[in-house]
Amino acid sequence: MKARVDREKCIGCGLCTNICPEVFELDEEGLARVKVSEIPESSAEAAGEAADSCPAEAISIE
Repeated sequence: MKARVDREKCIGCGLCTNICPEVFELDEEGLARVKVSEIPESSAEAAGEAADSCPAEAISIE
């Protein structure tokens, strides 16, 4: 599975990094980005929770 962040929608709230820091981080502009090319199996549930919790609906999991 892969995660994607739509930087046009991201508001930089940091919720995704709090829920799943193994997959998401904030960049120098304060916007979320994906840290890994593939979501580790151990982080799949947290990554999905981060996507579901994103207030801007900027995260997708494929």
